Amino acid sequence: MPKLDLGLPSYDSLFSTEKERQESSAEKVMKIPIDKISDFKGHPFHVTMDEDMAKLIDSIKENDMLMPALVRPKEDGTYEMISGHRRKFAMSQLGRKEMNVIIRNLDDDQATILMVDSNIQRENIYPSERGYAYKMRLEAMKHQGRKIDEIPDEELRVEYNKSSCGQVGHKSVDILAENIGESRKQIQRFIRLTYLIEPLQEMVDGRNEDNITIAFNPAVELSYLTLDEQQYVVDSINDNQRTPSLAQCQEFKRLSHDGELTFDFVNDTLAEEKPNQREKLSFQMNEINKYFPKNLSPGKKKDIIIHLLENWAKKQSKEEER
Repeated sequence: MPKLDLGLPSYDSLFSTEKERQESSAEKVMKIPIDKISDFKGHPFHVTMDEDMAKLIDSIKENDMLMPALVRPKEDGTYEMISGHRRKFAMSQLGRKEMNVIIRNLDDDQATILMVDSNIQRENIYPSERGYAYKMRLEAMKHQGRKIDEIPDEELRVEYNKSSCGQVGHKSVDILAENIGESRKQIQRFIRLTYLIEPLQEMVDGRNEDNITIAFNPAVELSYLTLDEQQYVVDSINDNQRTPSLAQCQEFKRLSHDGELTFDFVNDTLAEEKPNQREKLSFQMNEINKYFPKNLSPGKKKDIIIHLLENWAKKQSKEEER
């Protein structure tokens, strides 16, 4: 005879306490195999063996892993890392096979937001990493329905039909800016870095193997170029061992907008010596005034210095001839 379901509480639930019921549903720290944990899909933060990682490895070696990682279960019985990529790497370096985790059921958007929020406050984050993290979080917010009436933003709107440009709405950026304590404009500028090709991202991050670096503001301007035009810049930087100034990048952007930017123009521009790349010698006048009569004009002082240097150079030349 089939059991009649009257909607009444079960025997166990009648005789279990509220505390026991809460404990049964509470998240618990579990130890699971590291090889069953995959990295978060599209994880924007690099995990590298640097000084901070060496310190983390030493800390875990001495004190074990103090804070469990956060993972979510996958359909195939494995897990995806949400927060703890660096700890997982450190544990692997130490030869550990298991690590403590908290398992939480999260949808893609919840997982993305948690992943970004758990990493974004770290001190040592590359500019491009921050850009990708902001971009991922905004997309997750959009899926959650927090972006209601999107208006293309003036800073990030598609100025012309190029694959390098993107759209981010005012409302979602404002929400993110409030959540993380960053200005809306700065968030937009970081996101622009995600439209750079990898070699330029490496330069703005300071990850270039030849130690070539490009400043943040010029990099933002270069993000508006097409992918081919950005490659012009990379090739010219490598050829001339010089990076473009902000004014030069703005000119590249203007010519790109008009469809007139060529490799020859980029290369010729970088072949010219920028004012700030010319060798300079500077000193304060009070450092040399004591060697001159009072009321002597700066022009006269310059003439005397050059005359003395000429005499010194002649003397050096004669000594070398002996």
